[in-house]
Amino acid sequence: MDARLLDILVCPICKANLEYRKPQSELVCKPCKLAFPVRDGIPIMLQDEARPLTTTDDA
Repeated sequence: MDARLLDILVCPICKANLEYRKPQSELVCKPCKLAFPVRDGIPIMLQDEARPLTTTDDA
């Protein structure tokens, strides 16, 4: 994930900054408790594509 792209991407729901988790290839929004997938280097910023974070994801 390009650092410049990560600087300008925000959550499409609450507009909060996102955290990139490389091992899972996801962009995480902690306030919304959602993880948006990154496929082939392209962030999929759709609420329907996001998965809810679980308590084990918060670590």
